Amino acid sequence: MGFSAVQRIVGFLIAASSLMMLPPILVSFWYKDGTAAVFFACAAILLAAGLTIFYPVREAKHDLRIRHGFLIVVCAWLAWVLVGALPFVLLTHPHMSYIDAVFESMSGLTTTGATIITDIEVLPRAVLYYRQQLQWLGGMGIIVLAVAILPMLRVGGMQLYRAETPGPMKDAKLTPRITETAKALWMIYFGITVTCIFAYWLAGMELFDAIGHAFSTVAIGGFSTHNESLAFWNNPTIEIVAMIFMAVAGINFALHFSAWRRASAQPYFFDPELKVYAVLLVSFATLVSFALFFTGTYESLASSFRYGFFQVVSAMTTTGFTTAPFYQWTGFLPVLLICIAFIGGCAGSTAGGMKVIRVILLYKQSIREVRRLIHPHAVIPVKVGGQRTSDTVISAVWGFFFLYIANFAVMTVLLTATGLDAETAYSAVGACITNLGPALGDAGPNYATLNDPAKVILSIAMLLGRLEVYTLLVLLTPAFWRD
Repeated sequence: MGFSAVQRIVGFLIAASSLMMLPPILVSFWYKDGTAAVFFACAAILLAAGLTIFYPVREAKHDLRIRHGFLIVVCAWLAWVLVGALPFVLLTHPHMSYIDAVFESMSGLTTTGATIITDIEVLPRAVLYYRQQLQWLGGMGIIVLAVAILPMLRVGGMQLYRAETPGPMKDAKLTPRITETAKALWMIYFGITVTCIFAYWLAGMELFDAIGHAFSTVAIGGFSTHNESLAFWNNPTIEIVAMIFMAVAGINFALHFSAWRRASAQPYFFDPELKVYAVLLVSFATLVSFALFFTGTYESLASSFRYGFFQVVSAMTTTGFTTAPFYQWTGFLPVLLICIAFIGGCAGSTAGGMKVIRVILLYKQSIREVRRLIHPHAVIPVKVGGQRTSDTVISAVWGFFFLYIANFAVMTVLLTATGLDAETAYSAVGACITNLGPALGDAGPNYATLNDPAKVILSIAMLLGRLEVYTLLVLLTPAFWRD
């Protein structure tokens, strides 16, 4: 099956991952927090391990097929999660078990934002930066980044791009060459991040916090440098900046690229998925805001809209920032916020969840089946934006929906089997498989109190959600391993 080619690429990526230790080293030197030696040691270990894996197969040349793409993506993500956990294991503060370190690394790279750290503000600055950096690297996808540099290994990147890119329609390319597509996505990603940094800085954050929160905002991750998340500042301007960039990051990056290339906002106005995404955001936000006011959670309508709009944008884009303890809100609101995370953002964005386009297709297909009961012989196409959607895509969406819900149900049962109560179990699985982060019950403040088996299950849920189920589960089928 060409395992040598897979080994070659994964070894190269592990060796290259030593470079991600350099920024924390510089931060450590700048703030003199005493953690530079640990990050130096991690860089040396990763470089040595990567070269050890890469060197024996450095001359291996195989044409990559789609199955290689799936295998490389899964292996690369697992390798980078283990790589990302290394500093947490070696650091004395915070001192983590290996399972806790893997959980924190998985949460960062999959942009989930769930944490087992109870006191974030006492961490060294380099560690704070490192956590935010993990989310930024995972935001656009490790493999999409790798596709831009893999030509130096003389391998094609389309198979990797197809396997890693979120959304039901994976063949769309922005430019004729897939490498140029990856580079274009990363340039847009970088540009939005820089803009977000300046916006946070101008809104009142110090530069360190602005950089860290821009990383997690654009990546839709939710990690913060403060225990209270964005509530630490109690600043409406900062919250508005966060909402804007969370909403922007939840839009298909191909639209951002098209708008930039045309120097026009026209692509945004004609995208059917974006229209539904905007309507759902405003509708849910309005509903939650009025519910907060009429239940007496907040005394004024202005405060209700402030906190309601923020939490809805944070939940639906699966960012996970908080400005209020939503898990303590009365009535149906906490459950609703978990539920809308299942919708998620647009396909091709950094958001988690099932993606808006899939929800649209599921709705339209359901309406078609109802109409077929009335008119059994009618030919009723499913159209999105005036374009007919193929039955192949519809079938793939239904299959994805079943597997998504089935994995959610199975993992919820498994978590209750570990001793967790039902509320904590279903909300934690929902928050992790959608890459939201914050949950309800015992997992509301953080995940520190959960047992180790639960953390392992939730780590798998995060990876399933980030790779959109198919990419991981396809490796468990016997047909995948047949030549």
